[in-house]
Amino acid sequence: MPQTIERHALVAGGAGFIGAHLVRDLLSRGFKVTVWDNMRTGREKNLAELGNTIDFQKRDIRNSTVEDAAGLKNGRITHIFNLACPASPPHYQKDPIYTWETSVLGTRNLLHIAEAQEALFLHASTSEVYGDPQVHPQSEDYWGNVNPVGLRSCYDEGKRAAETLCADFRRFKNVDARLFRIFNTYGEFMHPDDGRVISNFCVAALKKEPIPIYGDGSQTRSFCYVADLVAGILALSDLPRERYSGPINLGNPHEFSIRELVQVLERVTGQKLITKNLPLPADDPKVRKPVIDRARDALNWEPKIELEAGLKKTLAYFALEIEGVK
Repeated sequence: MPQTIERHALVAGGAGFIGAHLVRDLLSRGFKVTVWDNMRTGREKNLAELGNTIDFQKRDIRNSTVEDAAGLKNGRITHIFNLACPASPPHYQKDPIYTWETSVLGTRNLLHIAEAQEALFLHASTSEVYGDPQVHPQSEDYWGNVNPVGLRSCYDEGKRAAETLCADFRRFKNVDARLFRIFNTYGEFMHPDDGRVISNFCVAALKKEPIPIYGDGSQTRSFCYVADLVAGILALSDLPRERYSGPINLGNPHEFSIRELVQVLERVTGQKLITKNLPLPADDPKVRKPVIDRARDALNWEPKIELEAGLKKTLAYFALEIEGVK
């Protein structure tokens, strides 16, 4: 009988918000899991309960090598999930050069590892590759409208360059590299100081502070609960190689204005929320909504959890986080 190859996933950024969920789901599928995270935005508490069920290494993918991956205790890597990059504006703008290097140099290094170990490579890209879109909603065929020298460009252009690397490693080095573009995602393991709209609103509501609205609140976002997102990532990893045809949007196509998000949060909390208006950041996208036809057709995937249900879970998580720092 043919020998069964043990599945071993390397999760870069596995101590982060989405990574911590992905690690748990991979373990539940029987994977051996190695986590590389330099802990810039990852948190030890996100993985603490997993103990020695994973091989955790504090490592920066900007200077990781094929040799670093050659002797892992879990053996040959069969899957690489690259989630290693700050993803919220306050975090990625804090050190923009680091952000760009993580996106580009780090992705290059992991792709070389995937080539050496013949591993499936899944790269977390972002809806930010569409910039402040002039096409709405956004399908994978839209090339985007990105300011290459703005405050957000370290992330936007870094992710765009990383996509180019993935596509070229697939074309010229036969690496099975696959791209998924994440739209606004929320849920447990988000950092309370994450700086994105869901965490800002939930924490302010729990602390009974004014809800910060940037601009007039007419800008739109599409919010995907993290369990739905991870299900999409894993569905992409299961897709036969010949059926992958290019980047896949993973997000919830139900669009909300920021003002509407406040109303949903009021229903969930059962309280009237006070808001405060702040200046709109430079290059902040006015609209964001994914076209997910490709995900539906190729992956048989679409989000299942409605915003109110997901917010209830997220609020409960943040309530414990806030209580823990008192």
